[in-house]
Amino acid sequence: MTAPPPPDSKPIDVLLVEDDPGDRLMIEEAFTHNKVRNRLTCVTDGVEAIEFLRRASDYADAPRPDLILLDLNLPRKDGREVLAEIKADDDLQAIPVVVLTTSQAEEDVLRSYKLHANAYVTKPVDFERFIEVVRQIDEFFVTVVKLPNGA
Repeated sequence: MTAPPPPDSKPIDVLLVEDDPGDRLMIEEAFTHNKVRNRLTCVTDGVEAIEFLRRASDYADAPRPDLILLDLNLPRKDGREVLAEIKADDDLQAIPVVVLTTSQAEEDVLRSYKLHANAYVTKPVDFERFIEVVRQIDEFFVTVVKLPNGA
């Protein structure tokens, strides 16, 4: 049973960078299943993620995310490159980035942390476990962690 969010907590904006339609759907389902109040926006590749974060192209009115869930294996611009760009940008680097990927490779874990990822989570293949992992990420970043205002 999930504890309700603290009364003073407000929904946060979460940017999901995920190219796999099945994984996107599972994360959306996990948000719905766990009654997560946060706003989830999805983009499907690394170029689109950077445009969204910099409010370029079609994203001039995009909300500034409070949290980014980032897959590593993305088209057009790899997740590792996206992470490096985010953490090298003074305007974006304070936004927490959770790498959410299928890769269990030690070099991906190490490289992600060297690029200043805030967490590295391997996607479970089991749907129930996947839902639980997304709930735990949400609970941690909404009820435990103090996020910067307007990061």
